[in-house]
Amino acid sequence: MKKNIIGLACLSLVAFACSENAREVADQTTDERSVVDTDSASIQPALQSINANDLLQHIKVLASDEFEGRSPGTAGEDSTVNYLTREFKKLGLQPGNPDGTFVQNVPMFGFTAQPKANFTAGGKTINLNFPDDYVAVSRRFVQNVNVNNSDMVFVGYGIVAPEYGWDDYKGVDVKGKTIVMLINDPPIPSPNNPDQLDSTMFGGKAMTYYGRWTYKYEIAAEKGAAAAIIIHETGPAGYPYEVVSGSWSRENFDISNTGKNMDLIAVESWITEAKAKELFSAAGNNFEQLKTAAAQKGFKPINLNAKANFTVKNQLRETDSRNIIAKLEGSDPELTDEYIVYTAHWDHLGKDEKLQGDQIYNGAMDNASGTAGLIELAKAFTQLPEKPKRSILFLAVTAEEKGLLGSKYYASNPLYPLNKTLANINMDVLNPYHPTEDVIVIGHGNSSLEDILAEEARSQNRRIVPEASPEKGSFYRSDHFEFAKQGVPALYAKSGIIARGQDADYITKRQEQYTADHYHKVSDEVRDDWNLDGAVEDLRLFFLVGYRVANGETYPEWREKSEFKAKRDSSLAQ
Repeated sequence: MKKNIIGLACLSLVAFACSENAREVADQTTDERSVVDTDSASIQPALQSINANDLLQHIKVLASDEFEGRSPGTAGEDSTVNYLTREFKKLGLQPGNPDGTFVQNVPMFGFTAQPKANFTAGGKTINLNFPDDYVAVSRRFVQNVNVNNSDMVFVGYGIVAPEYGWDDYKGVDVKGKTIVMLINDPPIPSPNNPDQLDSTMFGGKAMTYYGRWTYKYEIAAEKGAAAAIIIHETGPAGYPYEVVSGSWSRENFDISNTGKNMDLIAVESWITEAKAKELFSAAGNNFEQLKTAAAQKGFKPINLNAKANFTVKNQLRETDSRNIIAKLEGSDPELTDEYIVYTAHWDHLGKDEKLQGDQIYNGAMDNASGTAGLIELAKAFTQLPEKPKRSILFLAVTAEEKGLLGSKYYASNPLYPLNKTLANINMDVLNPYHPTEDVIVIGHGNSSLEDILAEEARSQNRRIVPEASPEKGSFYRSDHFEFAKQGVPALYAKSGIIARGQDADYITKRQEQYTADHYHKVSDEVRDDWNLDGAVEDLRLFFLVGYRVANGETYPEWREKSEFKAKRDSSLAQ
């Protein structure tokens, strides 16, 4: 991914010291204003129709106990589909599926893993408690999976990246073995400044797809490993282990296919850092030393002199989930078959009857807020005196929490051609704290959509800035990524951290509290102290970006160094 120099200076969300530089760079990189006039009085009623009260009411409904946490394949999904369909119909939108419905069926299977596991090393057995010490699942559509007495090999970061001259496997045969990996990309110091990361290796400070956990399991399957274990570390991951255990210890889903996923690795697992250190120590290794060694290009896999044993019993069920999609037909006969698609995932974690007290993961911020924002944007577009030239799609996708499955299915089975889809604008967790002076672009420097965003942000007296922690890989963790993988220019932006008229750390403290206390927990509920004015400002900004693209003269483009440009160029050439 393209690395902007601002990202090297903005090393902390708490101490954001480069706002003026960010403003200057945004000014310099913004294209000339297009012929589309977003200052026109004619679009003001559409913008004003997006309001905090309506947004809050939608969030309250979607995050209510009656929706049971909106898990796919449950009564909560039925309630969500019915509500969104009803709201889209009330707005006068057309069914988004060409078959005349508002839904796209997503064939999936649900699997609930009941794992048992232990390691043996140095003459001792290390017992693992599920889910406190580890989680393990099998995405194969089979009832029983066993990995017995499997040799354990530490493969560093588990990456094979020829373009960087990097191979953590070094020709070592890991077929039938259990590989142990570190999370994220290797942090390689700059040869000129050891306090900074080498921007020529991987993404420097920014994570590449090689650092994403999905890639690590994919390459493990390609190498023929029997099981793959990722060591969780809160700092590099950007979230506590409880986020992993809370998601992976319940029913999970995957997209159904005729091969029953037998090409996937048999066991996918995470273990805590504490258990990893215990394992390494028992095997006569030092975890910190091996971690340091793994950040070197010359690293070679280490046989841990340990054995792994996994048993996974799967409770399986086949189920269809649904994406919900509505359409606003474009007004220009020559452009109406070109599309801008807004996305938000409607699902959350459902209900856990094993919990004492509150059992419902209401997911108010994640992502009832974004789904409610999708409705508000749809409303705004219907308030225009003249429809945009191109068509607008409003797509609420399923199973984001299960691995971006709804967006993955749509991107693999699009209802409208992706080479005629000009842009995807994604919303995942809106700002409930306060209006901000800045707008954070996740994956900054990727596409020309940022130029439009920067220009319209200035009309709100705001500026766009890069994310301060690109090493956490947020660009790969929401639904826009599945569109990007298919070449569609995608924009994922959020409110910044500089709250108007508040202390410098006001929003940072609120975000940290949410991550620690409420993210993926039953306490993610609507709160009395919310201020949705910032969310409204963001939604109006996203409206203006989509409006510009829908009426503009050119297609948005990926930057030259973007990893997604080649896919787009190939798609448009067809």
